Amino acid sequence: MRVPLGFVTAAVFLAAAQPNWTSLACGLLLVVPGVWLRGYAAGYVKKNAELTRTGPYAYTRNPLYLGSMAIAAGFAVAAWRWWLVVLLVTMFLAIYIPVILSEENFLRGAFPGFEEYAHRVPRLLPRITPARFEGLNGAGAGFDPQRYRHHREYNAAIGAAAIYAVLILRMLFRGRL
Repeated sequence: MRVPLGFVTAAVFLAAAQPNWTSLACGLLLVVPGVWLRGYAAGYVKKNAELTRTGPYAYTRNPLYLGSMAIAAGFAVAAWRWWLVVLLVTMFLAIYIPVILSEENFLRGAFPGFEEYAHRVPRLLPRITPARFEGLNGAGAGFDPQRYRHHREYNAAIGAAAIYAVLILRMLFRGRL
């Protein structure tokens, strides 16, 4: 459901966007950190194999989704249409709240330490300082570029660049097409 809805939303977004140079620059202030956060988180997570509690996962339980939300917010700013903000927020709430809750149910059943982790690390908005957990000695707990590649998180950067390219073209050729 996420992917088809994402494509429909992207088509509506690109058709309705009315960017300008200022909105594009301001949007990048959210898009770039969002792409970075997704990539950083992907280099830590071992999906379904272990409960990741290091790196960005020591600040928020869902850094990938937080990064996605920052990217979407940046696109909304770049598009320079207030109703697109409403559309993107609605889409994220409709998709990500059930996904996060479902993933938490899985993690609760799969990893005995999840309750302690959930108690100490916020679901979405990050802590100021990282949560510390006993038994994590740092071995194998750092960013792994191979994991980043395995999760193909570079696609987020490619997608963001492609959307920005379309927004720039749309802006440059507005009124000429």
